[in-house]
Amino acid sequence: MQSEQQRVLRNTIPDALARAVRRSPNKVALRFGERSWTYRELEAAAASVGAALQRWGLRPGDRVAAFGKNSDAYVLLWLGCLRAGLIHVPVNFSMTRGEVEYIVAQSGASALFADPALAAHIEGLPCPLLGSLHGGGQRDVLTAAKGPAGEILATLDDAMPAQILYTSGTTSAPKGAVLTHRALLAEYMSAIATCDIKPEDYSLAALPLYHSAQMHVFLMPLLLMGGSILLAQSPEPGFCLRTVREAGITSFFAPPTVWIALLRHADFDPLQLASLTKAYYGASIMPLPVLLELRERLPALGFFNCYGQSEIGPLATVLGPQEHRERPASAGRPVLNVETRIVDEQMQDARPGELGEIVHRSPQLLTEYWDKPQQTTEAFSGGWFHSGDLGYMDEGGYLYVVDRIKDVINSGGVLVSSREVEECLYQHEAVAEVAVFALPHPKWVEAVAACVVLKRETQAEEQALLGHARAALAPYKVPKRIVFVADLPRNTAGKLLKRQLREDYAGLFSD
Repeated sequence: MQSEQQRVLRNTIPDALARAVRRSPNKVALRFGERSWTYRELEAAAASVGAALQRWGLRPGDRVAAFGKNSDAYVLLWLGCLRAGLIHVPVNFSMTRGEVEYIVAQSGASALFADPALAAHIEGLPCPLLGSLHGGGQRDVLTAAKGPAGEILATLDDAMPAQILYTSGTTSAPKGAVLTHRALLAEYMSAIATCDIKPEDYSLAALPLYHSAQMHVFLMPLLLMGGSILLAQSPEPGFCLRTVREAGITSFFAPPTVWIALLRHADFDPLQLASLTKAYYGASIMPLPVLLELRERLPALGFFNCYGQSEIGPLATVLGPQEHRERPASAGRPVLNVETRIVDEQMQDARPGELGEIVHRSPQLLTEYWDKPQQTTEAFSGGWFHSGDLGYMDEGGYLYVVDRIKDVINSGGVLVSSREVEECLYQHEAVAEVAVFALPHPKWVEAVAACVVLKRETQAEEQALLGHARAALAPYKVPKRIVFVADLPRNTAGKLLKRQLREDYAGLFSD
């Protein structure tokens, strides 16, 4: 048991939320559909869910997998796990049964809660406890939220793991990044300080909560500050535009693909978005031409570029609204609790403007990859966390992310940044979206290829786009082929799935 002094000094995520509740007990914290929760109601419901999890046989340190779309029940399960000393394991709701089974098995989950609509994906899985997020039944989170709080038996401290976040696994099996209460609270402080998160903010949270950006850069920091959140299941462009206008939303986060979809939507009208004051983007690189168009059409809106990855909570650097004027292509500077370097293969600092790997030191970082000691050691080699991203810094210490190292194309022994080629193609007036990627080639080993989505009511031929690229790029950077598609594949967090494009067009150069 903790001593009275230890309890007084303790600082976990539930402790931080309790302080927000005391400041604003009757303010609406969360809205979802027809339901709304004040701060007092949200904390009481989380306590009831935590007590129910314990009654159902779960003990501190047990892993609890959450397999569902955005809902108030999803948030309550997360907060209830924290109060009971359990480790929350978010699972991408678009995963196949086999992928879900891998995460449940690899994490050693003792419980799995799912949306009723996803029940078929988990039926028969070898998990000791199965429950529902909001579908009724014996072990249902929303029903538990109305029950007795009971006594929380867990002896909490900030070094305890709070969540295991699984990476996307684009090149290998997903790895579970273990994040403690301490790490996430440090990340929340960084987000609040650098992203101008205020108690008066009213945020639309439409990106998936299984993804660390929506949960840990925006939803949780805003709850700790006493703001209000309108939670939605998906960032459908028409819904988002209508909701901003009708609800008076003041802040919104989305990856570049969603901002592009908003910009190209028939209902996009800057005059109808007057309430919006803060626009956040991240999770992948924003094409510079798109950013410039957004800023031109929404001149009063403050844009924040948020860069990072799950292993660091995920926020690492931010480019603020004022900084966008001089450095619109930059990812900004390290946030409050992050130190960032650009290094070569010998861990020596790169000179300003020189490419290298982005590495970090921070209390926000994961403590380990769950049950993967070798990968953990490799990630922290040289005393810094290796991001796997390629970039450079300018003289002012501003970061520029060039590419994921795995997305750099080695064509005939010469390295090509897929982002540079994408930026060039985006400057063509007919291009709405583009993805550049490597494909196997009999002569060049890897060839530069591109998939392009055209703007509505426009036309362009492949040779026209290739001519545009030849006028701006060195010959070895020009795509060998451009394929026109109706849309680009992306996951439910809005990230482009270049691995799927590489699979779909693997034989393009085989003839």
